[in-house]
Amino acid sequence: MNSFFEELKYAFKRPNNGLYRILLINIIIYLVLAIFSVIAYLAGSEVFWSVMQWISVPSEFEELIVKPWTIFTYMFVHEDFFHILFNMLFLYWFGQLVIEYLGSKRFVNTYVLGGLAGALFFLIFYNILPPFQGRTGFLYGASAGVSAIVLAAATLAPNHSFFLLFLGPVKIKYIALIFIVLKSFLGLKGGNAGGELAHLGGAAIGYLYIMQLKNGRDFGAWISNSFSWIAGLFDRKPHIKVSHRREKAYTASRTTHRAQQQQQPSSFGKATQEEIDAILDKISAHGYESLSKEEKQKLFNASKKG
Repeated sequence: MNSFFEELKYAFKRPNNGLYRILLINIIIYLVLAIFSVIAYLAGSEVFWSVMQWISVPSEFEELIVKPWTIFTYMFVHEDFFHILFNMLFLYWFGQLVIEYLGSKRFVNTYVLGGLAGALFFLIFYNILPPFQGRTGFLYGASAGVSAIVLAAATLAPNHSFFLLFLGPVKIKYIALIFIVLKSFLGLKGGNAGGELAHLGGAAIGYLYIMQLKNGRDFGAWISNSFSWIAGLFDRKPHIKVSHRREKAYTASRTTHRAQQQQQPSSFGKATQEEIDAILDKISAHGYESLSKEEKQKLFNASKKG
């Protein structure tokens, strides 16, 4: 069990881990909700559906105002096994291609933008199209984010092929076309019309995001920047306070290390001002202990000049 949690922890810390994080978040939330639903059913309670409504996007704007977090939480929520299975398979297959071209951060940007666009499409069209008048509903599932990833991959590498059972290699531009036209657009007449609206919204933003990136504009950068800021709040690594005065080198911890450093020969040579500035910047970013032996010696030699 310990090794399992260690692997889970590593998956969240590994580089280019946006795909694995989103997969794990979706799977973990599904398992928690599935277990909770069974317990609630056996207890004869309806509390599970209350929880689902608390984390799903409502079709009424008035209700959304009091539950604004749902536009984010809904894109990680699944109830049905096959729903999450196919979503995660498509996310994994197409997500690897998006990461290969754009990197982990922009993969996450695409997924979240797709989810937000899907919620917006659902809210707008569910309230203005005649077939939905007088009806209420709730939106949940990763399909809008997955649709954005599928269209992003098809826009980036339309002629890339996936090998499909019974069909052989098929270009992903055709897979994306079938995914959007046959599944989402024609599905607007079905029982999951609200979800299909979200799929179309996600697909549209996935295509638009890639086209804007090709023009040098990243309107999804605020998402990765926000996540980086949040992650920084939990970064508890101690940092040494640095004074960036150019006339004197950094002298903190000099007393502690003086005896050891005085015994070492000054074999590293004199450091230029540019080297000292680079060392100071490294201390500011990662702390004094991140310096190499040579960098510490250069810093000490420079401090003696002051």
